Amino acid sequence: MPEKYSKEETKSIKIGLYAAIVVLALLGYLVSGKGVKNTEAGSSYEVNARFGRTDGLLVGDKVRMAGMTIGSVTNAELDDKFHAILTLDIIDSVKIPDDSSASIVSSGIMGSKYIEIEPGGSPDYIAPGGEFAYTQDAMVIEELIDRIISIGKANRKNCN
Repeated sequence: MPEKYSKEETKSIKIGLYAAIVVLALLGYLVSGKGVKNTEAGSSYEVNARFGRTDGLLVGDKVRMAGMTIGSVTNAELDDKFHAILTLDIIDSVKIPDDSSASIVSSGIMGSKYIEIEPGGSPDYIAPGGEFAYTQDAMVIEELIDRIISIGKANRKNCN
């Protein structure tokens, strides 16, 4: 004999199913391209950026300018001086001034990392296969916390 659910239980089951469908749809959207518009072959170009540290940045992570996604990291390798050289795939419609800078930033304290490009004012652009002249390495959270603590200790010492 099948059990009947109360109206409240039926309502809870329906809400749970709708929530599961929404979560699966969002997961499918993220897996299909991490919310980044896929570029067709030939509609993008590559530039390089050299960093001393890339802590937490991975191949496939986003490249952004003014908060908009304009590309992704496609390759990472070490040079002979142990600097990381990242290859960035940038959509063709975005031209980057050659005095622009590339920084590794995170989208929150525990968020994922991405590359933020600050455009310069030069009338010339970075050529395909070119490299950023200015880069800023990733900030390591532990180092930042240590700095804040040491500043607080110094301030407390000065007050006493």
